[in-house]
Amino acid sequence: MWDVVGVAEPDERVYEALARRRQATAADLLGDVALSRAQLTRTLGRLVDRGLVSRLSGRPTRYAATPPDQVATVLIAERERDLLRLRTHANQLAKELRRHDGTGRHPAELVEVIEGAANLRATLVRLQREARVQIRGLDRPPYLDNPVSGNTEEAHQLADRGLTYRVIYDRSALAIPGRMAEIWRGIQSGERARVASNVPMKMIVSDDRLAMIPVMTGGELADAAYLIHPSSLLDAVCELFEALWERAVAINRAVNRGSADQPDAVELADEGHPDQLADRDVELIGLLAGGATDERIARTLGWSVRTVHRHVHRIMAMVGAETRFQAGMEAVRRGWV
Repeated sequence: MWDVVGVAEPDERVYEALARRRQATAADLLGDVALSRAQLTRTLGRLVDRGLVSRLSGRPTRYAATPPDQVATVLIAERERDLLRLRTHANQLAKELRRHDGTGRHPAELVEVIEGAANLRATLVRLQREARVQIRGLDRPPYLDNPVSGNTEEAHQLADRGLTYRVIYDRSALAIPGRMAEIWRGIQSGERARVASNVPMKMIVSDDRLAMIPVMTGGELADAAYLIHPSSLLDAVCELFEALWERAVAINRAVNRGSADQPDAVELADEGHPDQLADRDVELIGLLAGGATDERIARTLGWSVRTVHRHVHRIMAMVGAETRFQAGMEAVRRGWV
């Protein structure tokens, strides 16, 4: 397994043997790895140089393995940085070649296919880092990574560069446990978020220059995505986003600062929790905003379906809503959850 991050045989074999022993001398390991003493000594030296193994003081010399989870995290991060540098270098080389030829992209190059989870993550990061004005996104299940872990690159770009993020979430995304809290963290950092009942696909658009659309086949997310370069197709997906944005429901409270380039950012008064809003009502509102069914709400809260109906109608009356989903979103807008 370790060869994917540059740890080849026999280094992998020696590292895992040492990790299982935690600490050992070279003599202890000889019987585990089927190497000569000279080969084992050279291998341990390479592992020490890479930080996978530590050489302890004392005689005879003992070695200790760095915990595997730490090693994997560091080596994977290094490989992802290398892949990102390669992608950047390849793009720069392609630009130079196009300038030299005096031509733009060939039509066949306007849509690339990105393959592999590591390449997808690297491209996602690149699109955000290269954006100059804004990132637009469509978000819906399923997900390549844990949806509750959030987009760490977005947090950096919002804090460090003030990049604008506009994201439309499919209603089903809000129903994932812990997802709503992660979305609120993004909103509090500056993200402008809306929700729609039927987001057609996943997508991220970097300014008006690049768009990435993950590939879905048979309802499953593939380890591949389309990277769309400036073209009529890119214009079309940008227009699709704007059309969906106009129809979607804003879930931001007044964390956006109104400005000329954000005409829809308005100040909303935080009306606070009304006296009659119990803790269970707060949970109920979150489930309503996520589009949960009465049966799911009943199971989650330990209520009967009849009790759910009674509380839902009470909250609808409190906020003047005509639908269950509208009631949940209006309560979110008021800052009750």
